[in-house]
Amino acid sequence: MTTSAKSPPPRILPDPLDPRLTQRVAGIDQTGARVEINVPVERPLTLYLNAQEIVTMMTIGDYPDYLALGYLLNQNMLKYDDVVTEVEYDDDLQVVVVRTAHHTNFEAKLKKRTQTSGCAQGTAFGDLMEAIESITLPKAELKTSWLYQMTQTINTMPSLYLEAGAIHGCVLCEQGTPICYTEDVGRHNAVDKIAGWLYRHGVDPADKILYTTGRLTSEMVIKTVRMGIPILVSRSGFTAWGVELARQVGLTLVGRARGKRFITLSGEERMVYDQDLAYVEEESARHRRKGGRGDD
Repeated sequence: MTTSAKSPPPRILPDPLDPRLTQRVAGIDQTGARVEINVPVERPLTLYLNAQEIVTMMTIGDYPDYLALGYLLNQNMLKYDDVVTEVEYDDDLQVVVVRTAHHTNFEAKLKKRTQTSGCAQGTAFGDLMEAIESITLPKAELKTSWLYQMTQTINTMPSLYLEAGAIHGCVLCEQGTPICYTEDVGRHNAVDKIAGWLYRHGVDPADKILYTTGRLTSEMVIKTVRMGIPILVSRSGFTAWGVELARQVGLTLVGRARGKRFITLSGEERMVYDQDLAYVEEESARHRRKGGRGDD
């Protein structure tokens, strides 16, 4: 990495009352009564790497620097040992420019894309499989006490999802404590912000846990491995390829984590069952997130 953590990195938590992130919209409910609700905003953000336009993303608009860095890292267009000289964001133009010390040219790579199953048009480039084959993940254990502490804390924490819905969340945790909680209209955006946060502040991912409200797809597995995080947890379900990839690279994969329940489909040997289930509460309907009634 190009940066080192000289001081503790800033802890990021959702700010559901930020007026930039939601908009009041009028409508009619099932009884015919007029109602007003909060809905998340979507705004375009165009990303440049040096002088080359890379992509235009639809995002809620917070943390554009983390999103830009994380996108480039997770698409293997930026290496963790690259020198980033500047990240410049223009709010009026909705443009973010990442500048590096070396010349970059990704014109050929931009033509080689694979559409992913992530919502809001996520993409993964064709050589990402080769990029993760050389990564060795640490054999980090996952205590069930951490898992239950983490999910309980996340479910009861104020969030944009509880305020307005129609949003995904990703949370980086240290043992059972959330340290970086990001939200966006697409889960790939939320996880890219975490990748950018890790990179920018030189945070060691080897003992961290990544939690997501979305499905455990191949895209989520690849991005988690790219970040060097050894454990991926979701309240939602799995795809077959996501499970296969997790097993190939040694990623601990836990899904359908709701209340007392969870299922581990990869890394079972690294689970430590230290929590008495008699002291674990079932999930309250009031705090139910995505995946509460299905695997969406």
